[in-house]
Amino acid sequence: MTLGHPWFLLLLLLVPLVEWLRIRASARLVVPFSDGAVLRALPVSWAVRAHALMPWIRGLGLALLVVALARPQKGLDESVVRTEAVDIVLVVDVSPSMAAEDFSTRGAEPVNRLAAAKRVIEAFVKSRENDRIGMVAFAAMPYTASPLTLDHAWLLARTAGLEIGMVGDGTGIGTALASAINRLRESRAKSRVVILLTDGMNNSGAIAPDDAAQAAKALGIKVYTVGAGARGFARMPVRMPFGGVQYTQQPVELDEALLQRMAKATDASYFRATDLKSLEDVYRQIDELEKTEIEVKQFTRYEERFMNWAAAGLLLLATARALALTRLGRQPA
Repeated sequence: MTLGHPWFLLLLLLVPLVEWLRIRASARLVVPFSDGAVLRALPVSWAVRAHALMPWIRGLGLALLVVALARPQKGLDESVVRTEAVDIVLVVDVSPSMAAEDFSTRGAEPVNRLAAAKRVIEAFVKSRENDRIGMVAFAAMPYTASPLTLDHAWLLARTAGLEIGMVGDGTGIGTALASAINRLRESRAKSRVVILLTDGMNNSGAIAPDDAAQAAKALGIKVYTVGAGARGFARMPVRMPFGGVQYTQQPVELDEALLQRMAKATDASYFRATDLKSLEDVYRQIDELEKTEIEVKQFTRYEERFMNWAAAGLLLLATARALALTRLGRQPA
């Protein structure tokens, strides 16, 4: 229990003085008797005895109100803990080739690459509750779906809204990485990371992927690259002009050499994911690799408890007032 305004407790020193002044002001003249022994011999009624408690009831009521003014509070102790945090930008390919349905688990229907990426990213984000995470979606051009944020619920809502083809056709890996770097440029985090997932080859954008990787290296940003797609051929849905969908087998064109160079240039790693399980394993490995310990101060959140003290004080004062209107209040002080 703590007090929000402890200096109000000094008013407790005035409570006895207030009661003394009250008793003095209400004192009545005593009718003189020739023999005081007669008065002492008279029996003392219960009302006279109870009347002596009135100043104590009023005084206690006032004291409780003073304590209420001091604002009693209940809260957790302030503490300093050590936790892990990294600033991360997730870069996700949303080009048309991400519609290829070659990601599945045993006994389940295959899903397209973007749907699999969303599922894995959701689990990854939920496991990094202390990290600021942002997201860049890209095809021919990059699109910042989310700046760095600790509001992971909002980030996941933005992730769910990613759609294939939302930023055009093509694959601009270099410009996408440059956009992610720009998001991390002003970050003061000890560890800054980009996780870039793509299923294709760079064929768009004004910035070469290798140049973007060198820029990341110069800024101390690690770039983990993830190549997504089965080996050989993948099932690709094709919408027909008059409705319906047909499936064709298309070759998987993934520039693994480029992705390996980009990761190596920044002292990171390249991973290949050929199905949903391997994609989950990739993000799990990255999760284990990128751990940085920071100091976080946890502040106390207080719950006000003055109402109980105020209610008790008012109840006692009301009781004293009610008793003053009865036989007790008419007894000599």
